[in-house]
Amino acid sequence: MLLIPAIDLKDGHCVRLRQGDMNDSTVFSEDPVAMAGQWVEAGARRLHIVDLDGAFAGKPKNADVIHDIAAAYPDLKIQLGGGIRDEDTIAGYLDAGVNYLIVGTKAVNEPHFITEVCAEFPTHIIVGLDAKDGKVAVEGWSKLSKHDVIDMAKRFEDDGVEAIVYTDISRDGMMQGVNVEATVKIAQAVKIPIIASGGITNMDDVRALSKVADEGIMGAITGRAIYEGTIDLASAQAWLDQQ
Repeated sequence: MLLIPAIDLKDGHCVRLRQGDMNDSTVFSEDPVAMAGQWVEAGARRLHIVDLDGAFAGKPKNADVIHDIAAAYPDLKIQLGGGIRDEDTIAGYLDAGVNYLIVGTKAVNEPHFITEVCAEFPTHIIVGLDAKDGKVAVEGWSKLSKHDVIDMAKRFEDDGVEAIVYTDISRDGMMQGVNVEATVKIAQAVKIPIIASGGITNMDDVRALSKVADEGIMGAITGRAIYEGTIDLASAQAWLDQQ
């Protein structure tokens, strides 16, 4: 199982939000490229980048920084979300060296878009499903839809997505622990890999997810915990590699 550090970009800086609230952000670094380098040195094999401004604008807003990170660390697998709403954006980021594009709001609002981009860019599309009480949230978590998260996951599996990033938004950025039960439930419902996100706080959470990784959980995204030091990325990934 991979531990995947998160770099959330707002105004060109590396920040973390609490429960997706753009007005409740903490700046952890003004140099996201150097921050990415720090995680690479700690043993990260994949990086999770979110263009927060892009997610709210519906189009890329921090593309220059993302291009710089991809250019600086060509061997690092990068998965990127935030403002991915059309084929040109996907093609541009793939050309820049990003490996996977995460589609969230548009996937839920216009599911046929996923069918199309999976056909056009096979092996590069990930769907981000952000849920609360089993229902999918959209538009930067500002709205709760009527869609059941497991039904949506099955639909996108049929379309050929590479993986699903599953976030329990009630836990995200709150340092309250990961929702293992909900993550396992979605992993058991589909055959494609699940990447867990939201609430990973300390090694107890890493161990809890590692125990159920065989259900189809390939990785876990961690943000605030590695920035605030409640998880040491290098030792946590080393421990996972030994399991």
